[in-house]
Amino acid sequence: MRSEQQYIDLYEQARQLIFDHAPDGMNAVRDEAFEDFCRQGFPSRKVERYKYTDLQQLFEPDYGVNLSRLEIPVDPYNAFRCDVPNLSTSLYFVVNDMFYTHAQPKSHLPEGVIIGSLRDYPDLVARYYARLAKTSEDAVTALNTMLAQDGMLVYVPKHVKVDRAIQVINILKATPRNAQRQVPDLMVNRRVLIIVEEGAELKMLFCDHAADDQRFLTTQVIEAHVGSHASLDLYCLEETHAKNVRVSNVYIDQQANSRVNHNVITLHNGVTRNRLDLTFSGEGAECQCYGCVIADKQQHVDNNTLIAHKVPHCTSSELYKYVLDDQATSAFAGRVLVEHGAQKTISKMTNQNLTATREARMYTQPMLEIYADDVKCAHGSTVGQLNDAALFYMRQRGISLAEAKVLLQNAFINEVIDKMELEPLRDRLHYLVEKRFRGELNRCTGCKLCR
Repeated sequence: MRSEQQYIDLYEQARQLIFDHAPDGMNAVRDEAFEDFCRQGFPSRKVERYKYTDLQQLFEPDYGVNLSRLEIPVDPYNAFRCDVPNLSTSLYFVVNDMFYTHAQPKSHLPEGVIIGSLRDYPDLVARYYARLAKTSEDAVTALNTMLAQDGMLVYVPKHVKVDRAIQVINILKATPRNAQRQVPDLMVNRRVLIIVEEGAELKMLFCDHAADDQRFLTTQVIEAHVGSHASLDLYCLEETHAKNVRVSNVYIDQQANSRVNHNVITLHNGVTRNRLDLTFSGEGAECQCYGCVIADKQQHVDNNTLIAHKVPHCTSSELYKYVLDDQATSAFAGRVLVEHGAQKTISKMTNQNLTATREARMYTQPMLEIYADDVKCAHGSTVGQLNDAALFYMRQRGISLAEAKVLLQNAFINEVIDKMELEPLRDRLHYLVEKRFRGELNRCTGCKLCR
């Protein structure tokens, strides 16, 4: 049986239950998403954008889905304290795919700013939901759209600046209240809708954590509408465990003279597949896309990006760096599309990678597709090992081999971290990355995942 058949059967059998526990705005596009999913099925590795990750295999196990919306008890502050300390942000929680309403930040948001559940704001959902994430173009997006029953809404009205960064802790937990036994495997379908209107400014940090030592499959779809002269800083940090599978699709649309800073950081994971589709719809817009990956053991990280320059005078910059150890496998496939008429485009894409062992594998595929003649575009990638001369030089001065490797790996990855504009996060990441290279990051006091 192909992997998608179980999800087709699930939807046909539980359609009414799904509808009963979801808002009308999400239900309005659900059947169409189901039809798109049935038509496409999961892509094979012969499909260009999925050649480095086998989705059929990832979605084959029989995961449970909380369609009845059973309450799953969790103390978010305990889970949060175990991993990353407070960064002087406005702190919110999402438990699996449900916006957590029992703990709200004490700081007040500017007037008109909304952070809450999709079900509470039907007008905004009807206007923006599923407008960027086309279910006809991606099977994972279609699956998420047909199964997601709630999500998180972030809305910033015109000319409003949110000074304090918004931090969202995504907590994975599988044990419902009054459960007789622990659910063995759980599938989570998380949805996020971000609307930053004309002239507004927003900084957001998503942190993924797992509170149970068991298998999770997470699909995530983020849609971000960035208006003219608006600014969005979006950071996604993953610190889960080896039993977690995460498939995330991010869709961003930029209007004229807008600015987007997108960062993806993978420190601990099992299998991760990140997709970014960013479109310039207005002239004078610019984006910076940065990524850093640290993987070891049998971890797998696949970042796939598409930046579409549809209009003239836009600027894009990408820098992704990987450090791989043990038998880790990773991939970066970046594509910049400059369409007809998108003159005066400036674009630069760079992917640099370190493999610390002969068994580690890195696949890299930077691509330019240009249909305009007045552009400045460049791309490049490198895969190599630590510099033997530098290691020898440091060892001659009394530095151990292990310490020399940590110092060189730190210096390599810090180029990405130093470009992040959220200063408290940048400072904290320097500390976390060093702990990760020393093998100390997953040794938090009282954390059952480390035993």
